Amino acid sequence: MLPALSTTTTTLAPLPEFIGKYRVLRKLGEGATSEVFLCRDDFKDREVAVKRVRAIALADVSGGALQARFFAAEAALVGRLQHPNVVQIFDAVPDRHEPYVVMEYVPGTTLRPFCRTDQLLPLDQVVEIGFKCAMALGYVSRQGLIHRDVKPANLLAVMAGEDIVDVKVSDFGSVLNLQADTTQVFRVGSLAYMSPEQLDGGALDARADIYSLGAVLYHLIAGRPPFEAQAQSALMAQIYTAEPTPLTALRSGVDPALDRAVQRALEKSPDARYAGWDAFAQALSALVANHQVPRGQAQGVLDSERFTLLRALEFFSQFGDVELWEVVHRAAWQRHPVGHPIYRRGEDGNTFHIIAAGAVDVHRDGQRVAHLGAGTSVGEMAYLAPNLELRRHSADVVVVEPATTVSFTPESMARLSPGCRHLFDEAFIRVLVRRLHVAHEALAHPRRIL
Repeated sequence: MLPALSTTTTTLAPLPEFIGKYRVLRKLGEGATSEVFLCRDDFKDREVAVKRVRAIALADVSGGALQARFFAAEAALVGRLQHPNVVQIFDAVPDRHEPYVVMEYVPGTTLRPFCRTDQLLPLDQVVEIGFKCAMALGYVSRQGLIHRDVKPANLLAVMAGEDIVDVKVSDFGSVLNLQADTTQVFRVGSLAYMSPEQLDGGALDARADIYSLGAVLYHLIAGRPPFEAQAQSALMAQIYTAEPTPLTALRSGVDPALDRAVQRALEKSPDARYAGWDAFAQALSALVANHQVPRGQAQGVLDSERFTLLRALEFFSQFGDVELWEVVHRAAWQRHPVGHPIYRRGEDGNTFHIIAAGAVDVHRDGQRVAHLGAGTSVGEMAYLAPNLELRRHSADVVVVEPATTVSFTPESMARLSPGCRHLFDEAFIRVLVRRLHVAHEALAHPRRIL
């Protein structure tokens, strides 16, 4: 575990020109044992964050071996974590004097500023952050990893101006790799967000991180952590025995359902918490679906709502969480009123739509030939057709129930990962097979079809 990094520079030491092959642009922050730089990777044409362990930290007899362990924990994850809400680790160089880790650069800030009572986020945004972190940490857990240091300083807010548009889990120096053969460091983490069993130094599973995320959400909602004390021993005693103050008593607008969701994550016994990350994520998503968190005045559809909507559709039944997040972020989301023509016969097309909600009718020569509801696709030949002639629409597709669709062009499809595109291809094959079967039945048994 590396300490939280300051956002200001406390030393006037000149910037290095390069760290390895990475050209240094500016310092992002520093702590007692490490410093982070914004660098340019000229080979990959991208900006990266480089976290370099200070030589003095490695030279310290008591802490050097520990810092080497933390570096090794992150180095073991190079290229392994591929999730839109997890900071990617690109490279790790075990330099003898100042080893460094190269990570995805996330423009923005940590969640620490939003724990202050004068900068608290809207409740729906806190729940959205919690949902995304739960999905990300669920992915991490499926890789056989327990983060062990989930705290506001390790959750990065992706900013667009003054608005938080996404969140990413960072800093895997304290990670517990359940699949590793080497001896690992125990009793690490940040006390204010640490579960009772983590304090004990005993065996851990994902429910320890669930507790920590619950403590983070509590802090973001209330402007204070679940437990506070001047002395470390007093704080530990509270974590073991005290009950957190109900959130309904600390902030107006908190629905009892939101309080229950967070308090369950903070249960003393792991068995009393959520059984896993999916259950926690679903509980947070349900708060939005059931209108148990107030919505911001200008708040549109949340990513968590879109993810939950797509997860229920048959078209995406074979998609994993990571690929489904790609769809959430890459697709063009559109709402269409009744009577809106999605396609007209004879028009050239370069988009396809998956119907997320509502329904459309397909008309050919003035006759309705199909009624398509949620979970089906239209216009997929724009993506599949080998030539422009086949991309010309042969039917009219008209909305008959208010519809929400997710649409792609060949260009936006090209920005998806190969794995995600492969899942689209498989889904389209299933769609085409079903339609061929219906056509065959119509030819073989026209009276039964009618």
